[in-house]
Amino acid sequence: MKTLEITIKPVSGFGTPLKGDTIFGHICWQAAYDSNLFGGRTIDQLLSDYKANPFLVISSAFVKVGKNGKIIRVLKRPDMPLSSLFDFQGKSKKEIIKERKVLKSKRWMKIPDRGRIESLKKIDYISDSELAEELILSSTEEGQREARGKSARSIIAEFPQPHNTINRLTNTTGEGQFAPFASDQNVFLGQVELILYAGLRGDISIEQTRTALQRIGETGFGKDASTGLGKFTVISAEAIDLFAMGAETPNACYTLSPSVPEKTTYLQTYFTPFTRFGRHGDVLAKSSNPFKNPVIMADEGAVFLPEDMGSVLKRPYIGTAVTALSKAEPKAVTQGYSLYIPVRVEV
Repeated sequence: MKTLEITIKPVSGFGTPLKGDTIFGHICWQAAYDSNLFGGRTIDQLLSDYKANPFLVISSAFVKVGKNGKIIRVLKRPDMPLSSLFDFQGKSKKEIIKERKVLKSKRWMKIPDRGRIESLKKIDYISDSELAEELILSSTEEGQREARGKSARSIIAEFPQPHNTINRLTNTTGEGQFAPFASDQNVFLGQVELILYAGLRGDISIEQTRTALQRIGETGFGKDASTGLGKFTVISAEAIDLFAMGAETPNACYTLSPSVPEKTTYLQTYFTPFTRFGRHGDVLAKSSNPFKNPVIMADEGAVFLPEDMGSVLKRPYIGTAVTALSKAEPKAVTQGYSLYIPVRVEV
């Protein structure tokens, strides 16, 4: 399986977070409507051996910062105790408690261009405001003026988008009724570029994957795409070695998307539970039963310490396929796989 780094640029707000399992679902719908997208194979053919040999594994979106001609990748801080990420040695209990609030706000870790995660305690962790400042400093003068004028403290601004309930049969709001409602959307700073990592089976090409994502970006991703949300452009798609970003002597896997770990022996696991209350897309969203069974996953940023790291390193992803989760579409699957970066955890 070859791995890619795909750079995209948001051009609208988003109603749905760019998480790997949701992006995978959108790509499957693209394949379902155009069998020529992946070399004339139908979606059923692509998923025929998904449990043993997935045709595609895609990550959640992360931030990319370009500075002085170099790339800084900003990933989610590992979901581990602070004592496993920061050095508290020689500090009193009072000093540690005082630092915890500041350290908890450092939600991101910076991976410099061609840098490696040799130790999770030797990574530069930053907060939302520090990340926003990094992006502002790396943008054009016009972008800096715009961001500073808005007093940006985060790369994402959250706000409710007002709507009004409309009867689609009469194209009115009803007799004497006014039924407004609001849906949340997230808008990125104008200078933000995001990166996705994709693992491709040998018979899937870079161009096919790029085309699928371009179409999603044009039509819109996630909730309220019909009102203009979820738009993005694909800037580049290049091969990358995720193992080269990790430790030379790893003993753990840092995941890049929500996943369902396989039933194997782990010495230790660190993760934040994430429950996906799935819902069908496209025409199945209007079916009599549009909802899928909920799936409990380990969110991106999980760290797993397998008993046999050598066998895990034989493939660039961990996790399992999730099936039998829909009564409306028995063949539906959810991506329970995740690409990973091999890291070293000090046990």
